[in-house]
Amino acid sequence: MKSQLKASLLGSSAVLSMALLASGTTVLAQDLDNSSSLGDSLEYVDPIYGDNIEVNNADAIDDSMSQVTNVNQLRDVSPADWAFEALRSLVDRYGCIVGYPDQTYRGNNSLSRYEFAAGLNSCLNQIERLIASSEAVLREDIETINRLIQEFEAELATIAGRVDSLEGRVAFLEDNQFSTTTKLVGEVAFTLADAFSDDSDAQTVFNDKVRLQFVSSFTGKDKLFTRLTAGNIANSFQDEIGTREGRFAYDGPANNNIVIDRLHYVFNLGENLKVTTMASLAAHHFYSDTFNAGLDVGGGANGPLGRFSERNPIYRHSIARSSTGIGFKYKFGSKLEASAGYIAPNGSDPSDGNGLFNGTYSALGQLVIKPTDSFKFGVAYLRGYEANGGSTLWGGTGTNLASGSELNGEALSHDTVGGQFQWDISSKISLRGWFGYSDATTRDTDTDQETITYAGVLAFPDLGKEGNLGGLVVGAEPYVTQVDGDDPSNDDVPLHVEAFYRYQLNDNISITPGLIYLNNPNQDSGNDDVFIGALRTTFKF
Repeated sequence: MKSQLKASLLGSSAVLSMALLASGTTVLAQDLDNSSSLGDSLEYVDPIYGDNIEVNNADAIDDSMSQVTNVNQLRDVSPADWAFEALRSLVDRYGCIVGYPDQTYRGNNSLSRYEFAAGLNSCLNQIERLIASSEAVLREDIETINRLIQEFEAELATIAGRVDSLEGRVAFLEDNQFSTTTKLVGEVAFTLADAFSDDSDAQTVFNDKVRLQFVSSFTGKDKLFTRLTAGNIANSFQDEIGTREGRFAYDGPANNNIVIDRLHYVFNLGENLKVTTMASLAAHHFYSDTFNAGLDVGGGANGPLGRFSERNPIYRHSIARSSTGIGFKYKFGSKLEASAGYIAPNGSDPSDGNGLFNGTYSALGQLVIKPTDSFKFGVAYLRGYEANGGSTLWGGTGTNLASGSELNGEALSHDTVGGQFQWDISSKISLRGWFGYSDATTRDTDTDQETITYAGVLAFPDLGKEGNLGGLVVGAEPYVTQVDGDDPSNDDVPLHVEAFYRYQLNDNISITPGLIYLNNPNQDSGNDDVFIGALRTTFKF
């Protein structure tokens, strides 16, 4: 047979049809003693239809091809065509003909011996399945196929060799690839805000916050977070109202200076252990569960307004842009989880009194229990040391006393415990809450200071429509209850109440009006109440 078959004879798989359908004697698979020889010729690429390739499975045809179940589906094949009956019999009997998306067969196209061999291989796949399922196959068809296999033995072997080589190369690439994948995630927020109090001279402001985060993966199971941030919110209204209470969750940068405020690498060790290394902006909430899904957005501008409303302030100890550290999370099945981490705000500073282990630090351990899919609770313990009298206590939340304003900058050690829970009552209502207690002691004067914080949260996912979020937070930001066993001079409970509603205009734009009410700010009823109102527009891409 010539290396190039004539187009008039082998213009399509109809020639194969004619060869297969010469007679009608039927045999069963168990009657065949040569069926195993068919398997040696199977599982090859089928390039008969051009770029649309079928690999290893006749059922796995590319989306651009469609299996023909009736020859009448083909627009360019008519009953008057010489190959019509052969095609119909081949489709009806073995179903090994496919067509193009425009319902054409294109039977006048010429094809090489290799292309014919590939078409033969496609039908062999189908017939092998019929034999394996003990369905009837014509004896004459088997004999014809064996003759065709012998005739195209060289071509089938070549195709098999090429496929084996290709599969080997693909397997090598999968095992040895080092292809970095990076995704850019952006967030831009505009905020119109003001703070109202008789003791405050705050003015209406229009602020911005920009985040550009690159998320890279080197193995498909790890993530490198590199984030650029700019903004002009600074510390919100802290200077105007005289307290850290009510600070926005997404404040921080000033003067729109661009900074790298997050540099983390997250990877797995085994199936159950996740490791988070943090070279910049280390914080305990990055590796541990904070029991406030949807509201704790890591300082982003698509959650609540206030940073206190994001999470229990126990997770904010030692947080700073300069903080470095490491965190671990281990899952003991689906019901139990443990996490632990260590953070040093001056871990990159080699000077005396700083570094990872000779300066301010905090170490946290937490156990999470999930009795059901809708309810979970946890307990946490944190041990810390503050070299500068509490400058990073509670991470920018709470009263001035809670942050050590009357400790004269003395170094102090502190032990903090926390308890938190989340109960998803339904897909539309979720109840959360937390409690924290801290006992701090100064190193020089041995002054003892006790601080507590607590809150209850109601979250309303998809309120009004999918993607919306409503929230109500009522609690007390960290405040001092005892100093050396006595009540502090200001011992009133500083109440924090926040309500917000994020309305999702579309997948990328949301508008969030919200109000924060501070009663007894700085734990002093002599201070006027403070109202902080804001209208925030967030763009995500």
